[in-house]
Amino acid sequence: MPDEFLIRVALAAIGVAVAAGPLGCFVLWRRMVYFGDTISHASLLGVAFALALNLPVVLGVLICALGVAAVILTAEGRLHHTDTLLGVSAHAALALGLVAVGFLSGVKVDLLSYLIGDILAVSWQDIWIIWAGASLCLGLLIWRWQPLLVSSLDREMALAHGQNPRREGVLFTLALAVLVAVAIKVVGALLITALLIIPAATARLGSATPERMAILAAIAGVVSAVAGLAGSFRFDTPTGPSIVVAAVGLLIVGSLVRKVAGRG
Repeated sequence: MPDEFLIRVALAAIGVAVAAGPLGCFVLWRRMVYFGDTISHASLLGVAFALALNLPVVLGVLICALGVAAVILTAEGRLHHTDTLLGVSAHAALALGLVAVGFLSGVKVDLLSYLIGDILAVSWQDIWIIWAGASLCLGLLIWRWQPLLVSSLDREMALAHGQNPRREGVLFTLALAVLVAVAIKVVGALLITALLIIPAATARLGSATPERMAILAAIAGVVSAVAGLAGSFRFDTPTGPSIVVAAVGLLIVGSLVRKVAGRG
């Protein structure tokens, strides 16, 4: 029988990965990689906010992630170009988070665990929160699949069909913020974006349809999570980065297979 500790860790990693893969597909389709990076960096500010007010960390991260997203969506195209706005927001949120943590008095903060994750410390309560968040993200994607897909791939077509691309963008941002909030304990603020885009990039190598890409991205994410955990336990390496390294390895293998198959 597997040890209870191993079951908890595996469930946490798989719960995040199975939702990150399909959500990452939309990040790629909408060309919002830097936006995802900005939201993930804002999570550290959320950690400081939660600790200062004695709130659950997930709630603090969710509030700050949504707050930063709202500021970006409101100011987009009004003050600066989008890439400039995202660049400033990403680094400002990360810096503010680091400074805010430094101001916390009487609170012992393991900063590294929030930067690269501390999946080995997950509890059963964390598992429930992770799977609830992952289920919410997947449920939202399934519910709004067609409008989200059309507005992501062709905004003009979405408008022509009477859809509201801005509303779909807000719903997508909500799903992204929820995933960031539940994923911070698994891969940390600095690596969440990697778990979003790398499995999705791997899935794109062998996908003829968006639906197939989303399914393959979820599978690639789960395989990366399991392989990363196994490597972490075998070589005593940090778990979050090990999962990302496994995802990169899977992407490289997929690229080589596609290249060889293309020559055949």
